[in-house]
Amino acid sequence: MFHGNLARTGVYEAVGPTVTPRLRWTFTTGGPIVTSPVISGGVVFITSLDGHLHAIDQATGAEKWKFKSRMPIASTPAVTPEAVFFVSSAGSLAALDVETGQPKWVCPTEYERKFEAKNLHGYPAPAQTIPDAWDLFTSSPAVAAGKVFFGSGDGNVYAVAADSGLLLWKFATRDVVHSSPAVVGSTLYIGSWDSNLYALDVETGQLKWAFKAGEDPTNHNQVGFQSSPAVVDGTIYVGCRDAHVYAVEATTGRKRWDYPTSRSWVIGTPAVHDGRVYVGTSDTARFMALDARSGRLLWNFDAKAYIFSSPAYAGGYLYFGSHNGKLYALDARTGAQVWEFQTPASRDNALKLLNPDGSFDQAGFAPVFGDFQDMYIDFYRYASIGAIMSSPAVDQGVVYVGSMDGNLYALE
Repeated sequence: MFHGNLARTGVYEAVGPTVTPRLRWTFTTGGPIVTSPVISGGVVFITSLDGHLHAIDQATGAEKWKFKSRMPIASTPAVTPEAVFFVSSAGSLAALDVETGQPKWVCPTEYERKFEAKNLHGYPAPAQTIPDAWDLFTSSPAVAAGKVFFGSGDGNVYAVAADSGLLLWKFATRDVVHSSPAVVGSTLYIGSWDSNLYALDVETGQLKWAFKAGEDPTNHNQVGFQSSPAVVDGTIYVGCRDAHVYAVEATTGRKRWDYPTSRSWVIGTPAVHDGRVYVGTSDTARFMALDARSGRLLWNFDAKAYIFSSPAYAGGYLYFGSHNGKLYALDARTGAQVWEFQTPASRDNALKLLNPDGSFDQAGFAPVFGDFQDMYIDFYRYASIGAIMSSPAVDQGVVYVGSMDGNLYALE
């Protein structure tokens, strides 16, 4: 499932490439990929904004089957031996047969939508409600103890029976829920665009506690949880668009520490291993290692461009993508770059969006309309350079990652 496990720690037992990798295979979809690959039983599962969920042979890159949804898919699937689950942009949780891709059942939600607000990011017109183009991901399901848990754009957190899709409970927040739930023991942890991190009882959906992060009632820029919680040793580590990384006590919801990121969003889900928290930022383009106990900064890496990708930790190395179309591999101890992979679209740089060092050439991002529509134009600019917003998965010496150029890459 997304970020490797139910606790969303981003830790993979396998070892990934430790030197500049070669391309084992490329699988091409019909639209940008913002979601993350999931590996199970020798098959790589990936969704695309072309509306397909693809099942791909892990060894060869050959397609085994595909399923067509009627809308783009921005949810990373969760896979069991029986089924593949994903949240549909049409407003439902879908279950497919893992062998054939045939539908098993669908559980409808009330509706699906993006986070939206008036005067969003300061864009005109102040009276117009604007959907946020950077609310890219829908919730990725968690499967535990015969239940499937997920969040929805209707503002609810859902639990349904994995075998039938029967609704077991739902919990209402005050805004869109596109964070992916972490499940540890008897508790589910999930964030909402209402800037609350919630702890819910997995059996009943009853609220155990809520932790409140920052708000931004004027521009609605520094607000909301897109990041998913990672839970390790009784502590939740999570990023927020209020420009902080938080450590929260899992049993009480009490804040242990927070790390400010200079008004830069923290969209990705932290990877946590051996007393360190690894996560990236948006505008400041920093990839950071923080001390898990104190929140103290241990090292910084300049990725030159925004980071929405959630890092994967494997065998002492970190793998994550950036909006400049690069996948980076770093030494987890020092933060030193070990290698990088650049998508062909990024190398071609047809729209002249990148400087030679991989940073953005601001002339290439000149406003067109001068209002919120420029967000959507920028989305396609990033697609043109194969931006990597997908989070890597690592298995058997290979790192798998999707790109907004529509390709899934297997690097070994």
